[in-house]
Amino acid sequence: MHALPLTQPSQPADWIDRLIAEHRPGYGLARPFYMDPAIFERDMERLIRRHWHCLGHESIIPNPGDFELFKLENEAIILTRGMDGVIHAMLNVCRHRGAEVCTKPKGNAKVFVCPYHAWTYANDGTLRAARLMPKDFDRHAHGLKKLHVRVAEGLIFISFAERPLDFDPIAQALRASCGQYGWAEAKVAHRETYELEANWKLAVENYVECYHCGPAHPEYSQTHALEQPAEMIAELNAKMEQRTCALGIDIISKDQWQTSENGQEAIHTFRYALYDGVATGSEDGKPLAPLMGRFTAYDGGVTSIHLGGTSFLVCYADHGMIYRFIPRSVDRCDMELVWLVRRDATEGVDYDLDKLTWLWKVTTEEDKKIIEHTARGVKSHYFEPGPIAPMEYNELRYINWYLEELARA
Repeated sequence: MHALPLTQPSQPADWIDRLIAEHRPGYGLARPFYMDPAIFERDMERLIRRHWHCLGHESIIPNPGDFELFKLENEAIILTRGMDGVIHAMLNVCRHRGAEVCTKPKGNAKVFVCPYHAWTYANDGTLRAARLMPKDFDRHAHGLKKLHVRVAEGLIFISFAERPLDFDPIAQALRASCGQYGWAEAKVAHRETYELEANWKLAVENYVECYHCGPAHPEYSQTHALEQPAEMIAELNAKMEQRTCALGIDIISKDQWQTSENGQEAIHTFRYALYDGVATGSEDGKPLAPLMGRFTAYDGGVTSIHLGGTSFLVCYADHGMIYRFIPRSVDRCDMELVWLVRRDATEGVDYDLDKLTWLWKVTTEEDKKIIEHTARGVKSHYFEPGPIAPMEYNELRYINWYLEELARA
């Protein structure tokens, strides 16, 4: 496998290290972290190119020869299923002069032919033909650059790192969580991408805290209890766990949120309850689709997974959600939402797509507005970060983790 080494900064950036050192504990990030192109480049070098990222569910490329293009900052990734069924991820960069070899967003192809000089690559990235090259030219040394790929519970993960972080604990955590919900036997019901005029960290910080849920998400707050005081949440969670155990299901909450210093990925699995009488994440709390995995009834709970800084997963008993954060530039990012249902479920018969997607579409449209409000606000030269509220404990942890990763060469 040919993986990409981490790039090195082109010039000293001691001022970034000083800015990290000057961060005030318990407070948000300073303005340059959202505005400065040099910090964005370090984000790409030390976070995006170091950690694992979920591209989606393998059901999007079900057949041999299927492919889809993904973009992350300036990198274009060809995700393919080879003729032997194995999934590959390659950079969309010809090994001759760098032209894009895949020019369609998705499809089915046995080969990719560069439109510039017709170098031809198999859908596993190997170079099949390079016209008019000398006899001693080594085709085997000029395949498309490949990324590390792992598939766990139907989810496809890629890493740009030359030596990727240990994935085995991630696979185990996903088996103990998404595996109980049958995600390996799921399929994609819908995908939606939201373009944001905001630094990617503003979007992630918004996602990981529910301090804003009450004022910003009245629809979400009708069914999800995360904005309630800790005592009430604990009581609801205890009832939820009793119902889950009564179904013979044991979903392990485990906090492995850590820096990559010891070669480990960050992952945190946790559970929380819906309000009493609410079955799932829907407009009215009523069921949306056939039960998944080991669930034979609704337990009134949600399992949430935070993974590697850009990938977030939400498991309901009858559907799942993949939430991807995709940096584009210092002041632009995308959020992609992916809805999963049981593989044998039929749209219009087993589920209504509008009802299935309603809650998270409404919530994400609201998030887009408040994130962009914040992005415009932090542009002010007079912006100073305020203290993190107690309910924003996940954001505080994310900020501290981010700063440690950014400081680690």
